[in-house]
Formats: sequence, C-alpha cells, structure tokens
Amino acid sequence: MERIFVNMQVQDLQRSIAFYKALGWNFEPKFTDENSACLVISAHIYCMLHTPAGIARFLPAGRTVTDAHRQFEVMLAVNVDDRAQVEALYEKAIMAGGTPCRPAEDLGFMYTRSFNDPDGHIWEVFWMDPAAMQG
Repeated sequence: MERIFVNMQVQDLQRSIAFYKALGWNFEPKFTDENSACLVISAHIYCMLHTPAGIARFLPAGRTVTDAHRQFEVMLAVNVDDRAQVEALYEKAIMAGGTPCRPAEDLGFMYTRSFNDPDGHIWEVFWMDPAAMQG
C-alpha cells in the first residue's frame, strides 16, 4: 500500500478546485472531469473531490452523505516540516475562504491549526518534533 485516496463530496467543484489551488496543491487532470477532481497533496496523498452526482455512484444502498457543516464527518490531518509551515498553510486556507475550526494547540512537541474548507470538511495542519516521533 503506497497511496491513500480520500473521497469526499463538495457542492461546487470549481470553488473547491480554486480553494485547494490557493493552498498550493495541484490536481491530476487525468482523473478530473465535471463531476470529480483528483487533488494531489503529495506523492502519496490524494483527495477525490466529488459533486453530489459524482459521489452518488459510490454510496451503498440506504446511505446518504453527511453535511460536514452540521455533523462531524472526519478530520483530515496533514503533517508539515515546521511550525512556520503550519501557520502558512492555515493562513492560506483562511484567505482562500476557509474558516477557523478550533484554536491553535501547542503541546511543545506538536503544534496544530485547524480549519474548515468551504464544504465544512475539517483539516488539521500539524508539525511534530521528529525526536518525539522517534520515541
């Protein structure tokens, strides 16, 4: 297992593409069309952004997609190299239309900032001291 593909619904695909591009992330055109877009976060982390019509084909019978603005769905945590990158990515998200999720958390060995994307999905950007990760 070398990659993870997180699949999530977005209401306005073009708005979401613009939001994530503002964070400095890219999209894989081969897996992007009018119903879905393949967000490339790193060489091993991808998010498939689906319109309601695009995600409908994946839903098991009797299931619906939750409204991430109203219910906790999942928290997507992205590790960066240092505290400055945590702040930089968080600020880009807020400037691009994201909203603060919870206050910054500084545990000494780990520092986090959380934001909601325009569809209410929770993203946490964190730095962890490499020495703490070894222990």
